[in-house]
Amino acid sequence: MSREQNKDSQAGVQPLGDRVNNRSQRPESQAFKEFMASAWGPSASPEVSRAEVAGYAARRRLAISRKFPGERLVVPAGPLKVRSNDTDYRFRPHSGFAHLTGLGLDHEPDAVLVLEPVDPGTGDHGGNHHATLYFRPPSGRESPEFYANARYGEFWIGPRPTLAVLQQHLDLPTATLEELETAVTKDAGVVAIGGLRIRLLREVDLNVDALVDTSRINTGVDLEESDNLDAELAEALSELRLRKDEWEVGELKKAVAATVNGFHEVVKVLPRAMAHERGERVVEGAFFSRAREEGNDLGYDTIAAAGNNATVLHWIRNNGRVRSGDLLLLDAGVEADSLYTADVTRTIPVNGSFTPVQRRIYQAVLDAADAGFAAARPGAKFRDVHSAAVKVLAERLDEWGLLPVPLEVALSPDGQHHRRWMPHGTSHHLGLDVHDCAQARRELYLDGLLEEGMVFTIEPGLYFKAEDLAVPEEYRGIGVRIEDDILMTADGPVNLSAALPRTPDDVESWMAGIYAGS
Repeated sequence: MSREQNKDSQAGVQPLGDRVNNRSQRPESQAFKEFMASAWGPSASPEVSRAEVAGYAARRRLAISRKFPGERLVVPAGPLKVRSNDTDYRFRPHSGFAHLTGLGLDHEPDAVLVLEPVDPGTGDHGGNHHATLYFRPPSGRESPEFYANARYGEFWIGPRPTLAVLQQHLDLPTATLEELETAVTKDAGVVAIGGLRIRLLREVDLNVDALVDTSRINTGVDLEESDNLDAELAEALSELRLRKDEWEVGELKKAVAATVNGFHEVVKVLPRAMAHERGERVVEGAFFSRAREEGNDLGYDTIAAAGNNATVLHWIRNNGRVRSGDLLLLDAGVEADSLYTADVTRTIPVNGSFTPVQRRIYQAVLDAADAGFAAARPGAKFRDVHSAAVKVLAERLDEWGLLPVPLEVALSPDGQHHRRWMPHGTSHHLGLDVHDCAQARRELYLDGLLEEGMVFTIEPGLYFKAEDLAVPEEYRGIGVRIEDDILMTADGPVNLSAALPRTPDDVESWMAGIYAGS
């Protein structure tokens, strides 16, 4: 209790921290508490089976275990995050935690995965650690938490898994959060004098950060050195996701399929969007409804950008009009229940037909995307995809007379004038995060080689802002991006999002077919 709250309490004033509960008006009588704890039948016993992901998650833990023998690894899921006052965002665990446990959806706030070192080769699956998942199980109906805790009580949020249920489902030992402090801090200290080194996935759960840092301070561990250890763990967890396993690829295919359905829904609502003052919101809502019906949520905030808004790379206000004759750039992805997300962009003519200038720009972007796809081969560098795509865009801009210098000057490292109209990268890895593997080292990401199992985007674009005086007026206010999700196989790239039309003729036919059937 703070000094101010203590003064309030002594003066008979309700402490500030308690006032958030004023709306609840819960009875506090002993009779109420006793009655609430009685006369409950047994909860329905869920049918629990070993999750399909359990074996894959175990292999991921084994890979990390082999990388850090003799060290305790602490990977938090993260806490609930306040949206406003006493309401929280829907919980989503940190991707590193989800990857190592297989937990998706809204499980489990405050949970922590601890990999405890053992003698080399004697751990789980022949690794160097035993893994335990620490989380908060339901308190039981005899506890006030059942009915009085709006964050964790089952009366408020519904059934939650027990230790036994989650252990059986994930094939992973479980324990309560009450045991976490001992598990994290025991035998910790300076390795040189017999202590145990801890590596922590930092800035996920501040309470766990404080627990580990306090232990380090109390045992004389150098905090600056520990920061480097923690960074190496984050790096390793990110790089572990560069290549997807069979289960992950299946989840990404589900996310892409749901996303394709969402794009169909958007075309259906375009007539209503054109009639609405905030037509972009109509588009956004149509896609979101499909994301919630078929998946867990959006993988990221939808970009529903019509007209000149399509030239704003991350336009998520989505409060503009959708006008006949304009293009609509829709960048959207469904996140599956497993938390794997798609990331797809199509640019479509609102009225179903491209104008000649729109078609010209669209075709240039499509040619760039196809060049990037052609460059994506096993053993090629990740950066080669971008180089191939932007070279095509530069050539088109030169043909149109838009470059202020010769093409070879623009393409040189000291030039890059063409990037005025395509300033972003062409590709990024995709998986649990829309921009997956973000902490991977440059030599394994940008300068890395494309390998079987990698999933990434190809998404060139051209963006001519309405106020851009460097281009003719007919180009201004037009933004085009085409983005597909690519799986690298031993035989070459596979376009996971190919079910959505890509050529201008196919886009027009697709839209006409939806309009005819609606």
